[in-house]
Amino acid sequence: MDLQSRLTDFAMNGAGWVMWLLVGLSIIGFAIAMERAYTLARASEHMPSLGADLKRLLDRRDLEAAKARLARSRSFEARVISAGLGATPAAAEETMTSAVQLAKLQMEKRLAFLGTLGANAPFIGLLGTVIGIVRSFHMLQSSGGNMNAGLMAEVGSALVATAIGILVALPAVAFFNAFQRVIKARLARAEALGRELITQLPTA
Repeated sequence: MDLQSRLTDFAMNGAGWVMWLLVGLSIIGFAIAMERAYTLARASEHMPSLGADLKRLLDRRDLEAAKARLARSRSFEARVISAGLGATPAAAEETMTSAVQLAKLQMEKRLAFLGTLGANAPFIGLLGTVIGIVRSFHMLQSSGGNMNAGLMAEVGSALVATAIGILVALPAVAFFNAFQRVIKARLARAEALGRELITQLPTA
């Protein structure tokens, strides 16, 4: 069997796998979104309360107690601030910058999948539509050019693939953008609070 015949057979019989692929990708994307939402929610803290506690401890020059307070926190912001408090004032900014990058990588874990899914799911759906249309043309040829209900149903099913691809992409893009905004805001709060508190560190 030559290559053209193999491709034709694939087009005639392989349109269904596109639908299942989109369903599988949507399930994976939803699972990642729920896991990231749980992780970010679990590693959160009321920042004004944390800031007030740290300011009070640093006003008393109790650096060890401040570090202990940060160690009790599960938040990514606390990790960033803790890195700054563990260094001298001169090196604190660089240390915090490194901590910000590490926290960013941890919070963005698996989010690339959501971004990729949102960008490419419509094209996967379009592939299913193209395969379905090719199959419809073969059915039309086999029927001698006669339109029938089965052929129209095949065309409709082909167009559904593109719609499913768009439906899979929309929530993936929405989750991706929402997580990115949350991550950006949390890192910005951590940096701002960290720099404010570092000015209160003892110089020696």
